[in-house]
Amino acid sequence: MPRLYPLFSGSSGNCYYIGSANEGILIDAGRSAKQITAALSDNELNISNVRAIFVTHEHRDHVSGLRVLASKYGVKVYASQGTITSMYEKDIINSSVDTAAINSSGITVGDFKVTTFRTSHDCAEGVGYVVETADGRKTAFATDTGIVTNEIMDSLCGCDTVVLESNHDVGMLQNGGYPYPLKLRILSNIGHLSNEVCADTGAKLIKTGTTRIILAHISKQNNIPILAEQASVCTFTENKLKRNIDYKLYVADESGNKPIIY
Repeated sequence: MPRLYPLFSGSSGNCYYIGSANEGILIDAGRSAKQITAALSDNELNISNVRAIFVTHEHRDHVSGLRVLASKYGVKVYASQGTITSMYEKDIINSSVDTAAINSSGITVGDFKVTTFRTSHDCAEGVGYVVETADGRKTAFATDTGIVTNEIMDSLCGCDTVVLESNHDVGMLQNGGYPYPLKLRILSNIGHLSNEVCADTGAKLIKTGTTRIILAHISKQNNIPILAEQASVCTFTENKLKRNIDYKLYVADESGNKPIIY
C-alpha cells in the first residue's frame, strides 16, 4: 500500500517521499543528501528505489541537497521550466543532473501520475503537485504560496490527502523579531499561508471529500505546531467537521514523522 512519508518539513528543509518500499518519488530535496538518505533508511526505504525528484521551486529549503542526491544516485529531476532555468543560473544544479520540465499536463513516472498547479510565491515559477498512485488515490502538495488561488483550489479539490502550508501565526509574525520588509513579504500574496488561511482552506477541502490534511512548512520563528493544529481544529469544528470521523489531521514537523497511510 502506498504511503506518504513527511521526511522533513519547515524552514530548515522540506522533503517528502510517496510510495512503497519498492518504488517511490520525492517532492523536494531541501536537506543534505546524507540527511535525506538517512531519513529514508530510518523508514526502511532506499534511495535506489526513488524514481524521480519533483521540485516545487528553487529556494534553498527545497533544493539544498538536490545536486548531490540527483547526481550521485542518478535520479531524474522534474520541475517547471522557470525553476530549472533558475537552478542552473544560481548554480544549484549543473550538467551532472538529468532534468526535464513538467507542465500542467503532467507526466507518468513508474506507478505515479504527477500533475502541477501554479503557486503564488516570490520565486521563478513555483508549482505545487498532485500525485495519483496506482490505486487511484490523489495526494496534493500546496506549500510556499501567499494565497490560495482558484487554480490551486480546483487542483486540491477531490484529492484524498492534502499537504497544506500552515506557515505562520499572524500575531507571532507581526510581534516577532523579523525585519519589517520580511514580515511584509511573508504576509503578501507571494509569501506564505497563515494558520487561519490554511484552516479555512482545509475546511473547504474536507467538505469536498478530502479525508487527510497534513499541516506543513510550519515556521520555527513565527509559529508553534500546536497553534497551527488548534487553528485548524477550531475552524473545522465551527464547520461541524469531526476529527477522526470526517477527517484526520497531522502535523508535519521538522523531521521524524511516522508515515501516513493513504
